[in-house]
Amino acid sequence: MTGVLGERAEIEREIGGRTVCDLLREAAEHHPGAPAYSDPDGDGWVTLTYADARRRVLEIAAGLAALGLRPGEAVALMMVNRSEHVLADLGTVHAGGVSCSVYATFTPEQVAFVAGDVGARIAVLGGPGELATWEPVLDRLPALEKVIVLEGAPAGDRFLAWDDFLALGRERLAADPAAVEARWRAARPGDVLTVLYTSGTTGNPKGVPLTHANVLFEVVATTRMADLPQRGTQISYLTYAHIAERVLSLYLPLLKISHTHFCTDMARLGAVLGQVRPVLFFGVPRVWEKMMARLQALLVSQPEEQQRAVREAMAAGLAHMEAGQYGGTPSPEVRAAYERADAGLLSVIRSMIGLGDAAWLGSAAAPMPLEVQRFFAGLGLCVLDVYGMTETTGAFTANAPDRYKLGTVGQAGPGVEVRIAEDGEILTRSPANTRGYLNRPEATAELIDEDGWLHTGDIGTIDDDGFIRIVDRKKELIITAGGENISPANIENHLKEHPLIGQALAYGDGRPYPVAILTLDGEVAAGWARSRGIPATDLAGLAGHPEVLAEVGAAVAAANERLARVQQVKRWRLLPAEWTAETEELTPSLKLKRRVVHAKYAGIIDELYRD
Repeated sequence: MTGVLGERAEIEREIGGRTVCDLLREAAEHHPGAPAYSDPDGDGWVTLTYADARRRVLEIAAGLAALGLRPGEAVALMMVNRSEHVLADLGTVHAGGVSCSVYATFTPEQVAFVAGDVGARIAVLGGPGELATWEPVLDRLPALEKVIVLEGAPAGDRFLAWDDFLALGRERLAADPAAVEARWRAARPGDVLTVLYTSGTTGNPKGVPLTHANVLFEVVATTRMADLPQRGTQISYLTYAHIAERVLSLYLPLLKISHTHFCTDMARLGAVLGQVRPVLFFGVPRVWEKMMARLQALLVSQPEEQQRAVREAMAAGLAHMEAGQYGGTPSPEVRAAYERADAGLLSVIRSMIGLGDAAWLGSAAAPMPLEVQRFFAGLGLCVLDVYGMTETTGAFTANAPDRYKLGTVGQAGPGVEVRIAEDGEILTRSPANTRGYLNRPEATAELIDEDGWLHTGDIGTIDDDGFIRIVDRKKELIITAGGENISPANIENHLKEHPLIGQALAYGDGRPYPVAILTLDGEVAAGWARSRGIPATDLAGLAGHPEVLAEVGAAVAAANERLARVQQVKRWRLLPAEWTAETEELTPSLKLKRRVVHAKYAGIIDELYRD
């Protein structure tokens, strides 16, 4: 423990007394001409340097102060990932306010709850789409005095166009720069920097206040875990309401002077990867699953000779990656085979998908299927699973490029304590942990015990080398009628290894055996059908096609072969549509809403248990 506490003290000395405002000032002063943020503009990019960005942040801070924002008050943000989102966020902080990015997939009711709970005085919205979500509940938010809109601001005193707001900020900053400087210099490490709302699977989301000290500790710990290069390139495309994206592409770049490119449309992510060729890239498991499915679909469309060559090369890549796990060293033969495969094919494939320059690839937010990790390992890409929560300001365990074990979420980060409770729950304690939930004392008492340990709600194990494995959510373990404890996530990950299966839910609590509800992967299914001469049809038609059902049945059988008898899926149903955050089966961070699926498909589940 002395080592952990020593690391903690070292990090705290490094960040001593600094705030996010200090990080931006240092970046702009020491690297004024370095590219900071690039927005898409046709086939090119419009770029702000760090000096440009800080000047704009100070103008926004002046504008917010002019609109009456007082220190400690909140500004709600809802827009796609773009430079204005980051600048408005940092501008809020420089005005002494608290930023709160809101999931764009939230319903008007959820938006009303969040805006009221955080006490938002000002909101910054992207345009008509976001306005359509907010307008139905504006009359229930009397404390929300001004709504700034980037595009298409309505008429009325309550609304303000973004360009007019910036003009106001420039004018006020020029008239009294000292007032803005006084505001950002007044920020203290213990002040709340942002409040993020857990996307939740039931009930109202919970607000998680995070301080400057929380964030700076996490950022420095992350740099030590990942050993990222200075001035690298990266892509921001996941919502800033998600802690991983916020740490990796909003706060971390201020320390590493990274160049962030914004991808405003997930459908263009593949093209943007090819343009940017990022040094750092993060994706939730569903992003990696989709990428793998597309590559597999492309592979099966190639001549058999080419397919065989790729499979052989990937076998060499996987062998090399597995041999290089913690405590191991690839043999000369394994290394030589990998180098031949890499020179001949693997480097070409990595370059083709835009990951040829990647030094760090990460995944979190949900269990990463081992077969997905092994697939990318075959390409010579080590997708490092990390583990954390909004409540821990992101990752508190991580694999590293030179210290990893496939199938684990890595070791505890520097300065972080982790232990397993008697019931198997993972507990953690560190300066990155939140002090508790906003306006939820009872929930806070459940989250953090009297000794300062944060209860994650996840069941896991720690091996002799300190690597942690996640079993499942504590409240989601299935206990069958026979008393067997089963992890549904483990069953689901095996089922989703087949590229045709997009989503899976395993069920069996209090029942004699597990069953599964499945959906097709919309992108893969269409290509799979074409390659087999199945007439083009919609997803509902494919879900009922005999060849598709036979293939899915074979996938279930293959998954069952790798599961213990009590874990095997006895019956299943393939649905005619995909699950998305919009259809409510997934959270905005693409986690499965089990209770929603249980309720929505209760009739189907009952049918699966009828003899």
